[in-house]
Amino acid sequence: MRFSELNEAEWPDLQPYMDTCLLPVTGLDGTESPWEAKEKVGAAGDWLSPVEYAFKGRTVTMPAYHYYDGGEEALERLRAACRQLKRSGFRYLIIVCGQPNGIAGIPEADLILQPEAEGAAADESLIRKSVSALWKEAAFASDSR
Repeated sequence: MRFSELNEAEWPDLQPYMDTCLLPVTGLDGTESPWEAKEKVGAAGDWLSPVEYAFKGRTVTMPAYHYYDGGEEALERLRAACRQLKRSGFRYLIIVCGQPNGIAGIPEADLILQPEAEGAAADESLIRKSVSALWKEAAFASDSR
């Protein structure tokens, strides 16, 4: 579900089931023309849609984090946002970016989904498998304790 579909009254009942936060990162740096910004936002959406659709009852998509240029200050702001999202009660945090190599060095993220090359299409099957593997890995780790 998207954050805008939830309300204060229903959230306490849904929160135990919706343990995974999806954070779209569009990778804008402020130099884009309107159509370039549209393309970057759309690319993030192309990578986000398969996760939202496949795991609707378990994920919450938060508002997109638009301006991330990969610089040290931008990285620290993104890491801080991720820490806050995890502190708010999400067990898992998945960053979804439509730009290749746009995101790295975020230990607060449990999974980062992004293309390997410019213009690479989102492989819906691989994306679903990656998310499922994250949850299975975590379940296995907690069972073996």
